[in-house]
Amino acid sequence: MDQFIISARKYRPTAFEEVIGQRQVTETLLHEINGNQLAQAFLFTGPRGVGKTTCARILAKVINAKDGGDANQDYAFNIFELDAASNNSVEDIRHLIDQVRIPPQIGKYKVYIIDEVHMLSAQAFNAFLKTLEEPPSYAIFILATTEKYKILPTILSRCQVFNFNRIQIRDMVEHLKGISVKENIEASEDALHLIASKADGGLRDALSMFDQLVSFGGGRIDYESAVEILSVVDLSTYFEITALLSQSNISDALMLYDTSVSRGFDGATFLGGLSCHLRNLVVSKQLKTRVLLDVSESFKSKYVEQSGQLSFSFILNGLNLVCETEEKYKSSRNTRLLVELCLMKLGHLNSFIQHIPSLEDVKKKLIQQSPDVLVKGNVFMPHANVKPIPASSILAPYIVEEKPKTESTRQQSSGFSQFKEKREKDILASSAKQYDNEIGGDELGFQSPNLNESIAPTHALTPSDNQAEKSVAKPIQEIWTEFCQSQRPRIATCLKNLDVELCNGLFVVRLNANNQEDIVEEIRTSLMGSLRLHYPSTIIRNITTVMEEKVLDERKPYSDKEKLDYLSKKFPDLKGAIETLHLRLP
Repeated sequence: MDQFIISARKYRPTAFEEVIGQRQVTETLLHEINGNQLAQAFLFTGPRGVGKTTCARILAKVINAKDGGDANQDYAFNIFELDAASNNSVEDIRHLIDQVRIPPQIGKYKVYIIDEVHMLSAQAFNAFLKTLEEPPSYAIFILATTEKYKILPTILSRCQVFNFNRIQIRDMVEHLKGISVKENIEASEDALHLIASKADGGLRDALSMFDQLVSFGGGRIDYESAVEILSVVDLSTYFEITALLSQSNISDALMLYDTSVSRGFDGATFLGGLSCHLRNLVVSKQLKTRVLLDVSESFKSKYVEQSGQLSFSFILNGLNLVCETEEKYKSSRNTRLLVELCLMKLGHLNSFIQHIPSLEDVKKKLIQQSPDVLVKGNVFMPHANVKPIPASSILAPYIVEEKPKTESTRQQSSGFSQFKEKREKDILASSAKQYDNEIGGDELGFQSPNLNESIAPTHALTPSDNQAEKSVAKPIQEIWTEFCQSQRPRIATCLKNLDVELCNGLFVVRLNANNQEDIVEEIRTSLMGSLRLHYPSTIIRNITTVMEEKVLDERKPYSDKEKLDYLSKKFPDLKGAIETLHLRLP
């Protein structure tokens, strides 16, 4: 009985042309060999099972067979392999350095392959530095590792670094097909794609799973046995559950997930497969992106068919929902409930999307509510037959003639009052400029008011009447109070008792504290939307704030002496009685 040789050893490449999926590495090495530009130290880095050690052995063989050497000669005596995972001490490196001093007996080069080099200790690395930097002319070092970041920078700087990529699924499938033909094995393409996906870019892992499935099927590999042996969720499960969720059949979807859990799959595996399935549906929507599908042709046609039955909104929102659930999975205490909740939301996703009005419906509704508004594309503007109102007419009630100040008035005017008046001018100037820009005042011949003129104090504001605003049944103060109560408690407490009024398209809020202005800015957008709902026929152009003058109340008495003085002034007879009776405070 012949000894069985696993496929990973039996079909190990013996030449650079046979290496799978590492074209950038093999071509570079061949050019260096042919051009006699070989470095004396190489570092091969990449995932497991992608051909690092294989390429190192091929390189050792090729460079000795060059320059007239016998290609069939066994140069095993010139190749030294060291497993750094078990030989990582300083003594092991010193023993290697002693071997380097002996020149080769056959061939031109001695090649030292150190596998898993990142496992060497720091002292071993330091002992190896000098030899690696200035080796003999016949010595070539090839270091291989899966964890490049653990290598000392002083080692990296002395090596040519070659990065090995993960092997693509299509390359792996073609290689497995070739082996199947050589071994007379009947293998399903779907099963080979499943093996390649499960291998995650490692060809050695794929060949190990291939041998396992061959043993299970007795020389035949089918998709059903591959799903069972490799312990993966069948792609048909994701097709079925997606169809159920798109039809809002939540109960059957939950039962299908329960079947998956009973077979031993956890929620993380299920969510990962579902997100990958939805991603494949997204790329199947466009002909240009279908090349990104790493599945067999039979499953590719199924993806194209199902993506045509589902809306892009459902697939994209579902993918976003599944990804959010994956992020919460690790921190959740009840993981099964979290996945089931995600499936319930996916089941209601289509009905939710259908109730979202389209942009055209929103335009029609706005035009019906406000006939004076014209919609062009996504821009809302006044209708052509509505004459814009210049900013000068809006601010007319606030502009008065400047009265000459007497000398005593100038002396009494404090710096704070001047700052407050300047602030009010700036606010009204900004409102006028913004409105002129919106309606194109300069083009229509409108001019902003001369803001160099004096503006009356805030307590003297007397807005003009507006018949359209008076015709509204609900007063503006009541609308303001209801809006404030619908906001957060902090905002409602600060703003609900303020006085407001609507003056020629300007919504004026009278403030009595400095911090209230920032709060009004915070709710400006939502407030404008609420006002336009209550006043659809009135063009509300801006929201502005004015600060009310504070009237300082007379200080109330606090101490006993202050209270006695207050009562004595209010009741003169009390003062005489105190003096007559010689009363004193304790």
